[in-house]
Amino acid sequence: MAEITIAGILRAGAYSPNHIGNDTAIFNATADELRKRGCLVNIYTEEQFNRDGVQEEIILNMCRERESIARLQQLEDEGRLVVNSGYGIENCTRERMTRILLAAGIPYPQSLIVNTNENIKPLIKQAGFKSCWIKRGDFHAMHKEDVSYVRHADEAQEVLQEYFYRGITRAVINVHLVGDLVKFYGLRNSPFFFWFYPFDQGHSKYGWEQVNGESHGYPFDESYLKQVCNQAAEEVNIDIYGGDCIVDKDGSLQIIDFNDWPSFAPCRNEAAPHIAKAVLNIIKNA
Repeated sequence: MAEITIAGILRAGAYSPNHIGNDTAIFNATADELRKRGCLVNIYTEEQFNRDGVQEEIILNMCRERESIARLQQLEDEGRLVVNSGYGIENCTRERMTRILLAAGIPYPQSLIVNTNENIKPLIKQAGFKSCWIKRGDFHAMHKEDVSYVRHADEAQEVLQEYFYRGITRAVINVHLVGDLVKFYGLRNSPFFFWFYPFDQGHSKYGWEQVNGESHGYPFDESYLKQVCNQAAEEVNIDIYGGDCIVDKDGSLQIIDFNDWPSFAPCRNEAAPHIAKAVLNIIKNA
């Protein structure tokens, strides 16, 4: 085990909005757990990775920058082991994620994928949307304005026009789902799984949790949610994941977001050993 050397690449601060400390903490905790298991883990910033590259054959990363993702994909193609996969990270951008999850039959909200310079009011009315969410489709969210809750078609058109002026060319429109907002963290093919109600615990990145508000505690099948998440992880090709779902009062659920390597903030101490074990299993099976 002492022969295993890993390059650990931190996430650039711009892609950890309001969670820089949490993202760094789970990454460092995971690196420490790997060191306890005999690994040598060399830590690099995303900037260092893009400027100088890394020599290690195994790369554990939280990268989000376009340049970083392209570099990771190139290294994968050359035979290096990359966790999470650069291709998987790209698949978690909104439009790609939406297309992949819907095509795979993952429970996911009714959605429209549009250009930001088009008239979408007829499409929204035809789809029967009232309140809905507009999300930048081309990349990962960096600002609160990259995700917008709107209450009618006219407001949606205004927000879409703002996206266009900001240089965002594509957007995903999800119908708003009423129910309990549940946040989850997990690992592909691992027993570890954790979920909680973010609004009730004051856990927030942009404050949008207040739209669904306080949870009602609607009962749902946790094993089914874990099964759905594991399938989603397979489809988008990531090993360390997190996201959000909405649980309806009848217990049905739909995934509304699925991310590569989130903060694991409420369960960091419990999660880090499991992440390290999952990484070692990936190395062993590679």
